[in-house]
Amino acid sequence: MNVVPGRGARIILAMLPFILIAIIYVIGSAERRAANPDDKLLPPVSEMVVTSKRLVAEPDRRSGDYVLWTDTAASLRRLALGLGISALAGLILGIAIGLLPVAGAGFGTLVAVLSMIPPMAVLPILFIVFGLGELSKVVLIIVGITPMLVRDISLEVAGMPREQLIKAQTLGASTWQVAIRVVLPQIMPRLIKCLRLMIGPAFLFLISAEAIAADAGLGYRIFLVRRYLSMDVILPYVAWITLLAYLLDLALSLIGRRAFPWAYEQEAR
Repeated sequence: MNVVPGRGARIILAMLPFILIAIIYVIGSAERRAANPDDKLLPPVSEMVVTSKRLVAEPDRRSGDYVLWTDTAASLRRLALGLGISALAGLILGIAIGLLPVAGAGFGTLVAVLSMIPPMAVLPILFIVFGLGELSKVVLIIVGITPMLVRDISLEVAGMPREQLIKAQTLGASTWQVAIRVVLPQIMPRLIKCLRLMIGPAFLFLISAEAIAADAGLGYRIFLVRRYLSMDVILPYVAWITLLAYLLDLALSLIGRRAFPWAYEQEAR
């Protein structure tokens, strides 16, 4: 129970589930192809490698674009805008609601109610109001993530030791100074952790919006080729999205540990 694996053992244990999944997939793919040579559900790994190479390194015949990189750039641009605006709004509103009793009484319940609305339910409304362009896709991410960020940040601010705030006020700090110099530095690690948890939902909202109305993007490509049962495109795209989400999560984790090492001391122990 108390055995802590070393670095090498930890790497092996982390890779083991992926190796098992790969083995199961190869066996399943081989069996399905043996039973039906035209089976498209589980394409062989070699077939997916050839398709991925074409998407990555060969320009499209009609557009001349390198499809995977064009789709990735379009999706990451939308995702970055959505996450960036959500983080800024969540930080400002969360601090205001958690720090100021008037703001908490006036907007706390509203934010709680808004966080319960399924974002996908308002997607048609966003398309009607903002059109089918880039704005509606970014707004969907903002609508889906911001209320949750605001609630979490406001609860974190409200749970801060009141002695710190009282001492700062006793020393002559204004509300603005308390928010900037006392609350903000302590709340930033929490914001980064919240953003890490929101990466998955953000990708979900992004892909859903791209699937309905887009001319480029990871979600657009997946739903474009599904009518042809092109699993040799869909599966690599799903794996690529997963890798991007993991790398983004890792980047946020490294930023948090470098910028706010004191917030991760407990985890290190």
